[in-house]
Amino acid sequence: MAELVIRGGTIIDPNGSHETDVAIADGRVVELGTDLDGDRILDASGCIVSPGFVDLHTHLRQPGREEAETIGSGARAAARGGFTAVVAMPNTTPAMDSASVVAEVLELGNGVSCEILASGAITVGREGEQLSPMGELADLGVNIFTDDGTGVQDDAVMRRAMEYARGLGVTLAQHCEVTSLSAGTCMHEGEWSTRLGLPGQPAEAEELMVSRDIALSGLTGARIHFQHLSTGGSVELVRAAKAQGLPVTAEAATHHFTLTDACVGSYDPVFKVHPPLRSSADVAAVRAGLVDGTIDAIATDHAPHTSQDKERPFDAAPPGMLGLETALALAITELGDQLDLDHIVALLSWRPAVIAGAADRHGRPVAPGEPANLAVFDPTATWTVDPADTASRSRNTPYAGRTLTGRVRHTLLWGQPTVIDGATTR
Repeated sequence: MAELVIRGGTIIDPNGSHETDVAIADGRVVELGTDLDGDRILDASGCIVSPGFVDLHTHLRQPGREEAETIGSGARAAARGGFTAVVAMPNTTPAMDSASVVAEVLELGNGVSCEILASGAITVGREGEQLSPMGELADLGVNIFTDDGTGVQDDAVMRRAMEYARGLGVTLAQHCEVTSLSAGTCMHEGEWSTRLGLPGQPAEAEELMVSRDIALSGLTGARIHFQHLSTGGSVELVRAAKAQGLPVTAEAATHHFTLTDACVGSYDPVFKVHPPLRSSADVAAVRAGLVDGTIDAIATDHAPHTSQDKERPFDAAPPGMLGLETALALAITELGDQLDLDHIVALLSWRPAVIAGAADRHGRPVAPGEPANLAVFDPTATWTVDPADTASRSRNTPYAGRTLTGRVRHTLLWGQPTVIDGATTR
């Protein structure tokens, strides 16, 4: 008899959708069918059963900022959002630019509620000058390198990083921002920055680096992944690069297709992110990129901050907001009239799994023999976002009080429930 059966759900996976029970044993799916029985039954009536989600962009803050988040608390938040794997960003203290720090993160990730995929910094200290020991980090399993939080400014350093990345078979992920244009800014440059008297960052600060890295990808043949695209110009550049057949992928953060720079009108620092919230035209362009496949994945850019830090004046507060527990619901609520559920799940699951280099165990079909890394969610359930009801150590969500549609009921990691009926189990 199976150890666990998910009963009464509808599967959505890369092969399509169909109704069936799912039997699980020894961490894998062992049988599909009707009226299956097992030692434990998880009800999935009215729910979608899909491969677990993979977040390409999570800040776990450990080591160094454990008061805002730990790997354990971030993993619990991820599991509540249906994620079975997250890529941990390297802007920790110290930065994840050495084998010792990456090994520490991987060790801390053992036994938590989702798989922790460590990224590595492209440059030592994320300072953009000296390349990190990329080969050594790749030997530890690092598949994605990024200086996230800042972009590599020096053209020659970025070219050299791409040459190494191609040889190692890893992906470079870029936070695109030309600091000579963005220094001292705290929001998008436009009508609202003028109204509010806040220094604005032009869209060109992002688009110039996107353009440069597309050119360097063409020169070197290296894979480049663009993180949290936020402007219409960036989307168009990626669209053109893909049309040329270049090895380019991109993600959009949930806040960049759900919020605009008008939200900053309250001066509430919860709306401060990096890159900033953009205009309504940019938001429409990002949505169009998700619909037509220019943008490959939905990411969270989950960035927890303590209340003490986030309650500073807008221009002095750190950028970032929570994202792991609301990503699915925001996608269904905001994109449901443009994308069917199959497309939304693809953006959250198997497409990012490929980019993360984890497609051998995440984003897999729900079929006998496959890993039981699964999300079970009710696409019609409505709920109201409550910052106090989060697994994160921080509370900086801009969606407080907002009613969303779609909620994760269960999450399984290698067949073991990490979330049952919305509550974490570890």
